Amino acid sequence: MKACGIIVEYNPFHNGHRYHADMARKQTGADVVIAVMSGNFLQRGEPAILDKWARANAALANGIDLVIELPIEWSVQSADYFARGAVRLLQKIGCDYLCFGTEGEQSFDYQAFGSFVQENQKRIDQAFLQLVDQTMSYPQKMTEVFNQLYPEMNLDFSSPNHILGLSYAKENACYDRPMQLVPIARKNAGYHDQELPEQQIASATAIRKALSEKRAIDHYVPTETAKIFQSASMQTWETYWPLLRYRLLSSETEELQTIYQMTEGIEVRLIKAAKEATTFADFIDLVKTKRYTWTRLQRLACYTLLNIKTEEIKRQQAHLYLNILGSTKKGRVFLKEKRTLPLFAKIGKQEAQVAHLLIRSDQIYQLAPSVQEQNFGRRPYIYE
Repeated sequence: MKACGIIVEYNPFHNGHRYHADMARKQTGADVVIAVMSGNFLQRGEPAILDKWARANAALANGIDLVIELPIEWSVQSADYFARGAVRLLQKIGCDYLCFGTEGEQSFDYQAFGSFVQENQKRIDQAFLQLVDQTMSYPQKMTEVFNQLYPEMNLDFSSPNHILGLSYAKENACYDRPMQLVPIARKNAGYHDQELPEQQIASATAIRKALSEKRAIDHYVPTETAKIFQSASMQTWETYWPLLRYRLLSSETEELQTIYQMTEGIEVRLIKAAKEATTFADFIDLVKTKRYTWTRLQRLACYTLLNIKTEEIKRQQAHLYLNILGSTKKGRVFLKEKRTLPLFAKIGKQEAQVAHLLIRSDQIYQLAPSVQEQNFGRRPYIYE
């Protein structure tokens, strides 16, 4: 069976995601489309608006054959680490293609970019270290580096999906048998667009904004997603802000220094801001600087809320596994043929020992009102 992998978050699943799944199958001729999907905490450092099971269910009803969870040790990371975990999973199950959305033109040669990085990593690292302007952000520095070393590519690291596409390409090129990369240009809505358009495809950002303002979104999401929102509770950082604030105010600075990516004395600023802020948005505004962007601080807030230590991340990333959230009949057939990793069809004591960070993060996610048990006693959705 020929398989096309996609890397997703579905926050929430909308018509643009259904278009992506349809185009992935159409452009590759794949028998199965496999989604590696972030769990309950997402790449930009925020809780998912709906839990992983609701999002997986909507995906299976709209063109996806198999949903595999991207665990917390990979899902709440900068683009390169996020890509590393997701691409590894797709490689391990034997995907032939990797299809992703991008703001870039489809003519951009991601495959060539990945090969260039693989062959020139030392030069890239050296050029990056030579940039002494501390006011430049990481995307600005990477844009400058590639303008020096590979000017004909005319790279721009400022577009979120394009950045992820470049990270997928770099990671994919590390393998002896790289997947064929299939970029698909975003249709109608840009990643950060906040307003709902007349067309039926809107950005997830615009849909979440509309939901927060109690506006209808049925025009922009499949029926399954619309039904979920009729009864499900929606989570945001404000839901978990009291828990994060308690964690910061009840911890000594020495304890916070053990948290993953807690560096340069930032814990002192976090504690000070937690004393003053009344909302999560106010908290981030008080802490952010040019060096510490909103997204970087949100990730750090996740690590703090979930009490994730640096050594835990390293140990957990060494153990790759497949946590299956759901599948169609085709997806199950493919999985039987291709399984090369430990597979979790349900979480028990043995699985919990392997996936302890996933379990902990989900237990904290469950502290929000009306969120059901996320692991124990749950089995993957079977979609016929």
